[in-house]
Amino acid sequence: MTLIDSNLIFTDVEVDDQIQIIDFLADKLFINGNVKSTFKNAIEKREQKYPTGLPTGIVKVAIPHTDAQYVNQSTIAFANLKHSIEFQNMAVNNETLKVSVVVMLAIAEPHGQVKTLEKLMSIFQDTNLLGFLSDEQDSTKIYKKLVTLL
Repeated sequence: MTLIDSNLIFTDVEVDDQIQIIDFLADKLFINGNVKSTFKNAIEKREQKYPTGLPTGIVKVAIPHTDAQYVNQSTIAFANLKHSIEFQNMAVNNETLKVSVVVMLAIAEPHGQVKTLEKLMSIFQDTNLLGFLSDEQDSTKIYKKLVTLL
């Protein structure tokens, strides 16, 4: 079973801040049946305490996620943004990053997040691939690429 659902790939998303993109993706996951109603609040609280912005070269990424107890079925929601927005750097306190790709994890297995994060980190280290994920407007092409990688 793949973690990728073609209904959860969004391109050219226009939001003003990290709360809007977290709410947008969490709502899509809830409508799709992947997460519980408590997921959105849990992921917002976790993002405040443990930021998920990654300084991944030219294209910055955020990977908001929370605990397995809020998830019904494992999946990933993906969005590339029309305009970059600020997320806190996960590695440096009080540093913000201009993020243009957001990958929200909804992983039902308590230890499944680590393996998924490792795969994502490998993807994010490939600058050409990350550029494709950031710039591509065809969600089907992004879906097909992510299926082969995850």
